[in-house]
Amino acid sequence: MTHQPRRFVGLATSLGTSFATGLATGLALLAAISAAPPAHAQADYPAKSVRIIIGTPPGDSADANARSLATQLARQTGQPFFVDNKPGAHGIIAAESAKNAAPDGYTLLLSTGGPMAINPSLYKKLPYAPLKSFEPVVPLSTGPLYLVVNNELPVKNLKELVAYAKARPGKMSYGSGGSGTTQHLAMETLKKSMGLDILHVPYKGSPAVLQDLIGGQIQLAFDAGASILPQIRNGKVRLIGVASDARSPLTPDMPTLTEQGVPAFRAVVWSGLFVPAGTPAPVVARLNALVNQALRDPAFAAQMRAQGGEPAGGGSAEFRTFLEAEIGRWAKAVADSGATID
Repeated sequence: MTHQPRRFVGLATSLGTSFATGLATGLALLAAISAAPPAHAQADYPAKSVRIIIGTPPGDSADANARSLATQLARQTGQPFFVDNKPGAHGIIAAESAKNAAPDGYTLLLSTGGPMAINPSLYKKLPYAPLKSFEPVVPLSTGPLYLVVNNELPVKNLKELVAYAKARPGKMSYGSGGSGTTQHLAMETLKKSMGLDILHVPYKGSPAVLQDLIGGQIQLAFDAGASILPQIRNGKVRLIGVASDARSPLTPDMPTLTEQGVPAFRAVVWSGLFVPAGTPAPVVARLNALVNQALRDPAFAAQMRAQGGEPAGGGSAEFRTFLEAEIGRWAKAVADSGATID
């Protein structure tokens, strides 16, 4: 919600008002005027370098998106944008660092659904509250999870996979990038929907999952497009279904899991830009406009698609509404999975 700067309208006084009361009222109004962001804040922003904090190490898909965005925004504004990697603790380190930064628009947080939508239900003590500690600025990218299996598994669709797994309860295993990740919770939701007994094997990130999936140490996994699509195209793993409302434009011939019989199954990974709570509304609006402008650039959009995500964009208010819905969606998945981290 955009707040317009308050305008000075004078001190309300009357003959019956004491000097002290009038002075106090005047000082309160002047304080309110001083606290309001200046009208030129949006036009002048940014006037210096801007830091983009992310919670992943250099080289992964989120880092690639952040660096592409930084380059694009620097081109549009003439000011440096740089990426500050703060990996670890399911994105908590990065989020807490951004939360504690000055709310002036010069420290941004590029985060994903894990830290912002899953962590509130996963952690009993979280040092930030996504909807209170931050102001959502704009969604950057979105994309479904893809369900894949080892090539040696004699299944080609979800029906065959379910039948195969039910004939071998407790004997199959799947991998994820760790307990409480989107991939883990998506698989637990699928297991519950289809009545499957499959062992969870947590790893430290997608590369290790894919290595063991290709090698046959685990039989199936969910993963995001940036990690899994190259392996699918190279024939290293077999795609079984897509966890989205509609078919992915990147795999248009592959039915969604809902089409294959899982009721309203949706597991989407997304990224978005946030600023610390209290950042002036004109600065938030300026950032939103800059990122939406970037996403309309054909070359930048193509770059994002090559990294496995579909360009998103939109308004800040709509992004907040989306985040509220995601927090509720994943709260149920966390409860169903029984996952919790102290």
